[in-house]
Amino acid sequence: MNRKQKKSLIRIIIAAVLLILLKTAPMPGRLSIILYLAAYLVIGYDILRKAFRGILNRQVFDENFLMAVATLGAIALAVYERSSDLSEAVAVMLFYQTGELFESYAVGKSRRNISALMDIRPDYANIEKDGKLERVDPYEVAVGTVIVVQPGEKVPIDGVVLEGTSSLNTSALTGESLPRDVASGDEVISGCINMTGVLKIRTSKEFGESTVSRILELVESSGARKSRAESFISRFARIYTPAVCCGALALAVVPPLIRLIMGLGGDWSIWVYRALTFLVISCPCALVISIPLSFFAGIGGASHEGILIKGSNYLETLSHVKTVVFDKTGTLTRGVFEVSGIHHNRLENEKLLEYAALAECASSHPISLSLRRACGKELDRERVRNIKELPGKGVVAEVDGVSVAAGNEKLMAGLGIETIPCRSVGTVIHIALDGSYAGHILISDIEKPHSKEAIAALKRAGVSRTVMLTGDADRVARHTAETLGIDEVYSELLPGDKVDKVEQLLSKLSGKARLAFVGDGINDAPVLSRADIGIAMGAMGSDAAIEAADIVLMDDDPLKIAKAIKISRKCIRIVHENIVFALAVKFACLLLGAFGIADMWAAIFADVGVMVLAVLNAIRALSAGRL
Repeated sequence: MNRKQKKSLIRIIIAAVLLILLKTAPMPGRLSIILYLAAYLVIGYDILRKAFRGILNRQVFDENFLMAVATLGAIALAVYERSSDLSEAVAVMLFYQTGELFESYAVGKSRRNISALMDIRPDYANIEKDGKLERVDPYEVAVGTVIVVQPGEKVPIDGVVLEGTSSLNTSALTGESLPRDVASGDEVISGCINMTGVLKIRTSKEFGESTVSRILELVESSGARKSRAESFISRFARIYTPAVCCGALALAVVPPLIRLIMGLGGDWSIWVYRALTFLVISCPCALVISIPLSFFAGIGGASHEGILIKGSNYLETLSHVKTVVFDKTGTLTRGVFEVSGIHHNRLENEKLLEYAALAECASSHPISLSLRRACGKELDRERVRNIKELPGKGVVAEVDGVSVAAGNEKLMAGLGIETIPCRSVGTVIHIALDGSYAGHILISDIEKPHSKEAIAALKRAGVSRTVMLTGDADRVARHTAETLGIDEVYSELLPGDKVDKVEQLLSKLSGKARLAFVGDGINDAPVLSRADIGIAMGAMGSDAAIEAADIVLMDDDPLKIAKAIKISRKCIRIVHENIVFALAVKFACLLLGAFGIADMWAAIFADVGVMVLAVLNAIRALSAGRL
């Protein structure tokens, strides 16, 4: 409990003690009024001050104005009736402030929970100078600086490990409890906690551009993007509050005037009392507080699971997603090509791989890298001469004086070499030595461990259509789609073709149904922006994809997409529960108050009770990620 909350609690206790004392031990009229007024001012002076400031700033109709008018009216009514019992005015303020204290504590608790989940901002970075470690502000560390991260410290800036081995706790970023082992040459991202060994890291980004800064910026700015439900409540409150004030005024004036005209007597005090009760009941606190709190808690719960949602409007849209479109490479597959077979070779496998790897040694293409990895040994480039790369076909080179051709069927056909077709699915690299066919190497993009499970989970979550868009060959794309259980596949697409295809899919949606696109590469940025919801893979995804996306999955696990949809639906369900419950109780109590069935005590209990229940329900969204 913070200082402000403690101060409020002390005021509540003082006012409650005075109220109980005055109700149990009657005192002379004038002394009783003075003590009641003292209790009223102790508990309500800040409400009166806020109401007065609102009037001066021409922002009259808020909950402070309603409470001030209702309680001051109750005091005036008691004085008019020459009563020294001002307990109703004090009680209204007392219960209202108790509800406000509870709401402040609940909101503060949810914020502390989220802050604890996202407590990843590093306070310093260690730089070694003259054999000693010096702590500096992370903002002062330039790109390329070598920093030292000791066990128990946070990695302050993204970089590459130069020395040391360790295990990193990435739970604050990805929601995963299993540590990640790193060694020299591995990339590390800021926000992880170093658990074991000392690491020397060469920074690859400035602190402001590193992962930890971007995550915090996304979470902190998420509140600026309001959902339709929040916007509705804001508009509703602006219309509702003046309307109920006018209704209360009409209730205080119109019935007594009608009774006077009919010769029945005005009974002004009865109708003014009902109008004041009407004002107390009408306070829209439950809606104004609980709806934003529900979205705030939902976004926080998702963050704990490694799902960063950039705003409550995206959380709301995600709950209506019925079609999920996937990029293939890097999203459903690892984007890392591996040699998965060597067929029809007339040499030993290792020798054929060595020839292919040496011929491709000058290329940075993923296929070339996979060949060199599969070779598994250091390659001497001095053995290679006359390298000639043929775009879209392959490469021709001399290795140890042997003419080596490595590429697709087009390359072989151009050289007049007959190939043997491969029956397996994947990228086929045909190899020819001195003009004779020597076999072919099969290279495949490996599926992510949870991809198939992710598609099944989406269908269980109510997603009716899954689609895959890829630039891969049709045969490879269809094999992947069939393996994973994807409904539709479109292959051999250029980046611009993907946008056109998403446009077509969007045009087929009806009603509230929405489309989400999941991608990771820089060429996915236009599609991520065009979809109703763009979801980017954050751990290995490109900066452009993360910036264009509305939701970022920090551990690149496609299984988190179904979890994000479930979180959004639970959060929206809680929001709708609060709206229906608060409005139903509110309007029922307004009718009871207008007909004199509910007095001011019942009114304040109803108002504070509804607010407390709505806030408690909203806090449930914090646990939405632990479905």
